Amino acid sequence: MPDPTDNELMLRVKDGDVSKLGILFERHHGKLYGFLTRLTDRRDVSEDLLQEVFLRILKYRHTFRGDAPFTAWMYQLGRNVTADHFRKSRATSPLLEAEDRPSEEGNSPSDILEHVERKSLLHLALGKLPADKREVLVLSRFQGLKYEEIGQILQCPVGTVKARVHFALKELRDIYLSLSEEAVL
Repeated sequence: MPDPTDNELMLRVKDGDVSKLGILFERHHGKLYGFLTRLTDRRDVSEDLLQEVFLRILKYRHTFRGDAPFTAWMYQLGRNVTADHFRKSRATSPLLEAEDRPSEEGNSPSDILEHVERKSLLHLALGKLPADKREVLVLSRFQGLKYEEIGQILQCPVGTVKARVHFALKELRDIYLSLSEEAVL
């Protein structure tokens, strides 16, 4: 018997079998935590926000319809929790964390240094993007979501998502090149 889908599990949670929320947590907490960390750049805050998302899933389970993927609904709650956090703290979303590190095997010290410098510039460039553009890049490039899923999360057509990603990448490129030129000077 195959494992139940996320939607099937969430529909069981909606019907009162809240023990199934643990399975959903195990399946998705890692990616959701990564998403929240990229939006807040604070691991400690992201841990709290992750717990808040799953509390809201439980609290608002009656609103889950099951006509869209559970993950789209979960990421929407994650966006809302993050927005509430920044609204309450009156903070702005800081830099995203550069995740991958250079491999030291087979790389010269200058190769490693160059990689670290590029990642640092990318980190700075991402931080300079407006929050809405950074968010669409995090969802598409870091979380690996399909445009259809992002459209459900952002509540907009797929064509709009594609345009937002295009313009966000263009602006990121411009900022990155500008920072690169400043670094050379």
